[in-house]
Amino acid sequence: MPDMQTVPVRQQIAALLDQAVRQAQSQGLIPPTEIPPSPIERPANPAFGDYASTLALKLARATRMNPAEIARILTGELPSSPMIGRVSIAGPGFINFTLSDQWLAEQVTTIVDLDEAFGEIDLGHGATVQVEFVSANPTGPLPVASGRGGALGDSLARVLSAAGYKVWREYYVNDHGSRIEALGQSIFARYAQQFGLDVPVPAEGYLGEYLIDLARHLKDTEGDRYLTIPRDQATSELARIGVSYFLDGIRSDLERLGIQYDCWFSEQSLYDQDDVRRVLDMLKERGYIATREGAIWFVSSALGEDKDNVLVRSNGEPTYFASDIAYHYNKLIVRGFDRVIDVWGADHQGHVGRTRAAVGALGINPERLQIIIHQLVTLKVGGQPVRMSKRTGNIITLRELLDEVNGDACRFFFVSRSADSHLDFDLDLAKKQSDENPVFYVQYAHARICSILSRAGSIDYRHADVSLLQHPAELTLIRKMIELPEIVETAASACEPHHLPHYAMELAAEFHSFYTQCRVLSDDLPLTRARLKLVAAAQIVLRNTLGLIGVSAPTEMRRENEDAESLESRA
Repeated sequence: MPDMQTVPVRQQIAALLDQAVRQAQSQGLIPPTEIPPSPIERPANPAFGDYASTLALKLARATRMNPAEIARILTGELPSSPMIGRVSIAGPGFINFTLSDQWLAEQVTTIVDLDEAFGEIDLGHGATVQVEFVSANPTGPLPVASGRGGALGDSLARVLSAAGYKVWREYYVNDHGSRIEALGQSIFARYAQQFGLDVPVPAEGYLGEYLIDLARHLKDTEGDRYLTIPRDQATSELARIGVSYFLDGIRSDLERLGIQYDCWFSEQSLYDQDDVRRVLDMLKERGYIATREGAIWFVSSALGEDKDNVLVRSNGEPTYFASDIAYHYNKLIVRGFDRVIDVWGADHQGHVGRTRAAVGALGINPERLQIIIHQLVTLKVGGQPVRMSKRTGNIITLRELLDEVNGDACRFFFVSRSADSHLDFDLDLAKKQSDENPVFYVQYAHARICSILSRAGSIDYRHADVSLLQHPAELTLIRKMIELPEIVETAASACEPHHLPHYAMELAAEFHSFYTQCRVLSDDLPLTRARLKLVAAAQIVLRNTLGLIGVSAPTEMRRENEDAESLESRA
């Protein structure tokens, strides 16, 4: 269990209320009853305090007591805590908590001491979570939407790790089946065309210009070798080359987004290890298999789905769905992850129900599987959608976007909206070096802090008297800083990393506000030391927050048209 400093404040307040209820019940002030869940929330109006609880109202129904009376009893039985400065009762029985100014100031020292660990909580208790994301077919370069899935999946993995889970990042490589065969045939056609042969790309093949680039490379390095061997052998070899070639490109593109995987899991391995047949046998034993018209079906309608789904076609070829079932069996049973989270694109929406049904049919609790669907991305320039690539005329690739916009801006923008919301990506805004650009605004706050600390030189603030931090702007900044553990808890519990960019912007705004109101370096050395320690704590929280998003924390930045000499002239 982590130290109290890393427990979200609202959890600590909830624990105090729980003790108050039990104490009141032990004294007969409140009838014995189960304590109902009552989240600690932030009042819409800060004048009511920092946190509020509706516990008294929820207890009123079970105890048949007046909620205001219950609130009075609970506030009287609350254990003493240096964290709480004031407790008040409002309305019909809301209990409001205001944090102590002295305790708030002391949190600066806590943050500096915890450093990289600040924000980490013990929500997961070491449970294992596999996060599978992107997993696009290795048949071409990644589209922009895959970049969004990559940023969301990787940021979620970072958040879950900070929340006390053991996280495993995985890319599922679809390197088996009809699409890979079609890739091999398409590469062969483009390759043959390099020698003037009239070999058309098959109707179910791939027409992207990227295959012509690969075909030219093969002609330059291999000559006419693939025209001198049997065509079946040539297409098979070319398919393997194509998969390897495109996977290398996918790895490179995702690395530019700061994404690294623990495993690139091969679909083909499920067949090599006979896992697909094993899973089909299990479904048959459980009565979820039917044979119709020569094909093998998963009777998902028996589990509440609208229709049954083909597992093996009449030609004996397993479907991708058969592989998917075996893959989830491998994740949840063979490798035994406590939880599995799939981050899929919008085109997979129709697969969610049947996949969860298949997991349940195998005797696995479907609650162990969570599927997140992320919506599409529209690129805009000058407020107008950009749908076509200048180079190929097809959809714009992630690589082309990364050539225009740096990876930090891409990740921040990709993560800034909830997965189920469509994302309009403003290319003009993402490239701006000004406060209009949200990622620049947050990173600039970090760079400004680095400049202040650099100008402070050798001033030692480690043992500063933080009780001197009494200005409203200082305390407001600290209040925002100590929210990070709560943001981590919320993002991890709901699997919603989009809370992080919003928090980062709010934190940066509070720092900029503090900076304009409070001179950090002054002739008052004790106050200077205290404010330097506050600035150092703010740097830690900003850096840790950006790290959870997967965005860098630069030490130097310049606004557009900014004079370097004026950057920190009033620090």
